[in-house]
Amino acid sequence: MNRYETVFIMTPVLSDEQAAETVKKFKDFIADNGGKLVHEDSWGLRKLAYPIQKKTTGFYHLLEFEAPGEIVRPMEVQFRRDERIIRFLTTRMEKHHVTYAESRRNKKTQTASAE
Repeated sequence: MNRYETVFIMTPVLSDEQAAETVKKFKDFIADNGGKLVHEDSWGLRKLAYPIQKKTTGFYHLLEFEAPGEIVRPMEVQFRRDERIIRFLTTRMEKHHVTYAESRRNKKTQTASAE
């Protein structure tokens, strides 16, 4: 099983419930196809680098998961079909990328607990 990281941007006109429903749809897709969610992070509403579909902001969300390689193509088809998704990017994580992501998460939790 490989580890993947997917970042997707949802349209800013969604309500909180619709955004949560969209995220749940893709989390369920991963689980239903033999994958395991490792980490999830909602980055919230952010300004886009350039307008996409006449929108200047979007809800960013990150999913880090372990799954067989065959899951990526069907998942990307689902992203393309979903009108709530503006952009997405899926990358396979190499061992150094995994180590960096885990250390970044640990640093973030240590900083939060120190406050």
